[in-house]
Order: sequence, then structure tokens, then C-alpha cells
Amino acid sequence: MTEIKTIATGLRFPEGPVAMKDGSIVLVEIERQTVTRVRPDGSTQVIAHTGGGPNGLAVGPDGAFYVCNNGGFMWRTEHNMLRPAGPASDYTGGRIERVDPATGAVTVLYDRCGAHKLLGPNDIVFDGLGGFYFTDLGKARARDRDWGGVYYALADGSKIVEVAHPVLTPNGIGLSPDGKTLYVAETETARLWAFDVLAPGVLAKEGFPSPHGGRLMAGLGGFQRFDSLAVDGVGNVCVATLVNGSVSVIAPGGGLIRQIAMPDMFCTNICFGGPDLRTAYLTLSGSGKLVSMTWPDPGLRLAHEF
Repeated sequence: MTEIKTIATGLRFPEGPVAMKDGSIVLVEIERQTVTRVRPDGSTQVIAHTGGGPNGLAVGPDGAFYVCNNGGFMWRTEHNMLRPAGPASDYTGGRIERVDPATGAVTVLYDRCGAHKLLGPNDIVFDGLGGFYFTDLGKARARDRDWGGVYYALADGSKIVEVAHPVLTPNGIGLSPDGKTLYVAETETARLWAFDVLAPGVLAKEGFPSPHGGRLMAGLGGFQRFDSLAVDGVGNVCVATLVNGSVSVIAPGGGLIRQIAMPDMFCTNICFGGPDLRTAYLTLSGSGKLVSMTWPDPGLRLAHEF
């Protein structure tokens, strides 16, 4: 097994890593409510305080950071691990935010789609045309939970549309190397779904019995849960997998290729960086770490990143 190198510790439930061309990693600390830069030496710098629950993160066409803010969680520490434990007491809804990387100024772009409020935006991916897809996982309460959905929006704040609903706990989201397939990971079912992209914000839909129009690529079974994902350069979908603490690598045609074990049951996110995109950066959220390792295949260079 390739050595796992620890870059930073003491992070407060880190997620959403983005590899920057200066070698730093920008991520969110959900419990700390910040967008944070982690330098190669492990030191950190807070870029912005968003409040709520900054969750997914991506670089947009203007070089700004775009944040899926889930509205906030309550928190619990068990077995020396931090984890979410329901909506925050001051939760009022979710939102999509733009963060100025120079000033840290936070602007709310969207907090609803038409008449429907955003509930718990989670993960985000940009296409090459100035728009982005994002998942809204919703919130789980003591006796019920929300249906989630998938949305497409423009970075200038002018348009948002719902593209898939209802989805049970949609979390990770990504695009195939050619941009023609959208992938969505469901947390509670450990299922990966695919949608053909017909045009920006327009998805082809399967009929019944698909609950939302997606086609099933993989369903792991057992007690596993899917979190965020990244697509590598050969089209494999690499899904951070909770409970068993791993990254599940799923072939573009469907089916599990391998699982790469991580030393934290809350392995939540993966991104690729380095000069050849062969370095994987992973958030181990329960233990508050950012780690890296050499990956079997080069990663996919995302739109607008570097």
C-alpha cells in the first residue's frame, strides 16, 4: 500500500479540498464554519468565515471560491472523533455562497430554487461553461428527513434549476472527463448514479423504476455510506466511503474496481493535485486531518482550477 502522508492535523471536520497551483490546499472546516488554506508545511490560514456549515467547495470561472453551505450542524464527539449530529439550533436553511479569495467577503448567490428553499447544499462541480451542478442532501431530524435533489446554477447568480428530484441523501457529484455524464453518490444507500448531460443543466432521464431518472452504476451493499467523489483521468469515479473508511473506485462502465483503505471511518473527500495529478489529497474528517498519497491513476483536471 502507498504511504499515507499527514499534511495537517487539528482541523474541525474538513471537507471540500481544492488543490491550488501554489501547492496549498483550500478546504472547508464545517464545524469551524470557515474556508481555510492549508499550506504544504501544514500551517493554516482562514480565508473566510461563512457561518452555517460550509460543505462543498470549488473554484469558479472568476477565480473565486463557491461554497455549498448546508446551514449548520450540531456536533458530537464519540470515540475521539467529531461528527455531525442533526441540524444546528440556529438552522434556517441552506445556501450557495461566493467567497472572494483576496478579501474573504462572502456573498449569498442562491438560497432557493423557485418556491423551494435550499435545505442542505453539500457538494459542487463546475462545467466548462460557467455553470455548476450541486447536490442538496437535505437535513435529518430525530423522526424524519428531507428528500434531496440535484441542481444546476450559473456562477453569476442569474439562474438556478432543479435537474433531479427526489434523491435520497445525494452527496458527492462529479462530471466525466468529456463532460457528458454527471455522477451523483447517495450517502445512505452507498449507490452511485449516472445521468447523461444533454446540455448545460439538462439531463436525460431514465423512466420507471428509476426514482429520479438516473441509471445505477454501483451499489455496494453492507454497512457502507458514500460521501464526496472525484473523477480520475481515465474516467474512474473515486468515492469517499464512510463507516469502512476507504475510497471506492468505480469503473466508468459501472462496478467496483477496488477499495483503498483509510485510517478514519469518516474519509469524506478526495481531490487530485501535483504536477502530474498523481497526488490524491483526502480529508479524514473524524480525526481532523488532511492527508495525501500517490494515486494509481492520474486525476482529472477540473474546470477553472489551474
